This record gives sequence, structure tokens and C-alpha cells, in this order.
Amino acid sequence: MSSGVVNGGISYWYADDGLPAVREPLSGDASADVVIVGGGYTGLWTAYYLKKAAPFLRITVLEQRFCGYGASGRNGGWLYNGIAGRDRYAKLHGRDAAVRLQRAMNGTVAEVIRVAGDESIDADVQRGGVLEVARTPAQLARLKAFHAHELAYGEQDRELYGARETAARVRVAGAVGSTWTPHGARVHPVKLVKGLAAAVEALGVVVHESTPVTEIRAGHAVTPYGTVRAPYVLRCTEGFTASLKGQRRTWLPMNSSMIATEPLTDEQWAALGWDGRETLGDMAHAYMYAQRTADGRIALGGRGVPYRFGSRTDHDGRTREATVEALREILVAFFPALAGVRVAHAWSGVLGVPRDWCATVTLDRSTGLGWAGGYVGSGVATANLAGRTLCDLVRLDSGQAGRTALTELPWVGHRVRRWEPEPLRWLGVQGMYATYRAADRRETETHSAGSSRLARLADRVAGRH
Repeated sequence: MSSGVVNGGISYWYADDGLPAVREPLSGDASADVVIVGGGYTGLWTAYYLKKAAPFLRITVLEQRFCGYGASGRNGGWLYNGIAGRDRYAKLHGRDAAVRLQRAMNGTVAEVIRVAGDESIDADVQRGGVLEVARTPAQLARLKAFHAHELAYGEQDRELYGARETAARVRVAGAVGSTWTPHGARVHPVKLVKGLAAAVEALGVVVHESTPVTEIRAGHAVTPYGTVRAPYVLRCTEGFTASLKGQRRTWLPMNSSMIATEPLTDEQWAALGWDGRETLGDMAHAYMYAQRTADGRIALGGRGVPYRFGSRTDHDGRTREATVEALREILVAFFPALAGVRVAHAWSGVLGVPRDWCATVTLDRSTGLGWAGGYVGSGVATANLAGRTLCDLVRLDSGQAGRTALTELPWVGHRVRRWEPEPLRWLGVQGMYATYRAADRRETETHSAGSSRLARLADRVAGRH
């Protein structure tokens, strides 16, 4: 490992803000009106909105490690309006339904910022929007098509930039164009999840940590310390869903890895620009994502080892040296002036990927079992929309409230087939990402304006289109 790199330790965000104080585990059998399995963004937002709407509800959150241990404490801090599966929902339910879903996501960015303000959660929020850049002719063609596609879903405040306008925002080497949306903000993921957990407890929600749930069945959440019985049991476990009994092939735990640099100097920032603190992405098939942190670092991520055999998850975020080096190469390719900058931290985490790459929210009215997730990397904002939607579905089912705009969104109740058994699952994912990386290399080498046929092949294998 490169000298001085802190590898793992869950994430840089925890190294920066500190690990949370430990909450007590479950101490025996218990009962509640709603039990929520998973103390990440989805579970905490669900608890927050339910308790706000119905203060009399007895709500218990069960978390296997501590709140924010999973993707909620390891992500890139992109609070933005992307949602997995929108185009498929347009095919299944019509364009108007998909437009409603997109508008709900646009509003979700502002909703998270509003609640953070109301609850005095200082999460280093900087509403600079999202800038996605193209660095090859093929990427530029995809970017222009993507931009037009977003406009067709009603995002009329999105802007398309050429090379000069892109450089005026962020000086990315070789950038030939970009698209920018105001519906995005940089956040510090751990400060957000810690503040949300504290807000939920202050409302009277019971939170038990160090309490792994081993099985979920109608009316029951089973743990080694006892069983919590409740009419509603909501699974909010995202990338860790495969560890639950009977759920190994439900969502694939896709691995994503990140690095954070040492703090840059004022002179280095002056050379890069990035004064607007936009979150930064690109149009590569194996894409990157980055932010300018509040303490002056670049936190940058991408796919390293995309999947571990048997749907296993990592150990506290430890990351292979080859992955750290690959991410450093992306950093220097984007910003050659940073060739001598030290990588200070590296970590990884898992996100949930359904077989059709569609995020979903469901409440089975016959059993009281509900779930939300499958965000495919867009969970920081989507989890909030999911939490509000689960809240409305529970209130609808229990007779506390009627149908709402959220309960009618097209992702509600969507079902998808399970992933293939091993070794097909492992072979498919490894082959898919190897093909995406090969497609990116070919587009860079050939300077062709057309997307590589390799990427289209990988999309079909993945089930993304």
C-alpha cells in the first residue's frame, strides 16, 4: 500500500468526524408498531417521517453495527436527483408516470436540505449542482444525448456547456463538454447520518445498535438477542440485504471504492477552479464521481473490485492496493497538476443492485412486510424519497391516511426476478465491468464519436436496457 494511506477504517468521513457513541443492543423480546431493519439513510428517514406524522407510533430501529456503518457512511456525498430505473418505469407505466417520479426526485434534494436546516444538522451542505463532463468524442455524444433525455423528462433548468464553459467551472484535463443541473449538492455523508440518527432518537424512536437481524418474517424481526414483534416490519438494508435469510439473490451487493487526497493548497485550488463546489462526474462507462470536500480535499470514487463471490461484503472498507492506484490514476488524468498530491485515505462499501437495476419501494399489505432500496449508487437522495414513501404506505395501510402523490409513483410495488446463482452471478458481473473498462479504453484510443459496441453488449448482459 502506498505510504501513508489510511486503508479502510470504514471511510474517510468517519476518520474526519469520528465514530459515533455506541447505542445499546436489544436486550430481549420486544414489541412495536413498526420495526425498521437497518439504521442507514433509508431506515432513519422512514422512522423520521413516520414519527413526525404519527407521534403515537412505537417505532424501533435495529442496526447490525451502528447507524451509518454501510453505504450511508461511505458514499461520495452526492445529494442529487438521479434515480435508478426511470426509463424502465416509463416503458412499464408511461412517460407521465416517470416524469412524476423525476419531479419527486428533483424536489427531494431541497427536502433533505430543508430537514437538515430544521434539525440543525450541519452536514457541510453546498448546493453547487452536478457537473458531468465528457473527455472523448464518444463521451461527448453520450453526454449530449443524456442532456436531451433529461430535458425530455422536464428538467428545463439543466445547462449544456462546451469546452470553454466547462473549464470556467472546473478545469478538467481534456474536457470537451459537460452538462450541469442545479438539482444537486455536496454533503458530508457521516455528518448527515449522525444528525439524522440523533433527530430520530429525539423524536422518541428506539434505536438498537450492535443488533444484527438474521431473519425477517411477517410480524417478526429475529435477532440473537430476541425477537421484535410488530404489525409492520420494514427492510431497509440496501447492500447488506444478501446477509438475511432467504435474500441472498434479491439484490447484488455491488462494491464501490473511494480515495480522499490530502488537503490541497490555495494555489492548487486556484489552478483547478471548482469554486462552485459542484459534484463532479463523467460519461465513461466505468464512471467516476468526486466532490470538493469542506476541508479542501478531493474525494473521488469508482468501481474497483465490483463484486465479491457469494454476495460477500467487505471488512470495514479495506480496499485493494490496485484499486487505490487505479483511482489515483483517474485523479491525475483529470487533474495532471495533482500528480504529486498524496492520497490520504482509501475505503470501499457496497450498494444494492436489483436484477433490472430499478430502485423500488414496496409494502405487502397481506403480510405487513415492506422494503425499499436497490438504489444502484444514487441512494443519498433516493433514500429520503423512499423513506417518505414507506411512511405514506404504512399510514395508508393502517388507515391513518389516504393515498398520496408518493404512494402512486411508478416504483411502488415493483417486483423483479432474483439474481442468478453462483458462479453465474460472479462471472457475469466480473465480465460486465471488464467489458465496460475495455470499451472506455477503446473509445479513448480510437477517438470515435460512437459508443463502443462492447458497452452495448455489457448493458444487455447486465439487464440495464
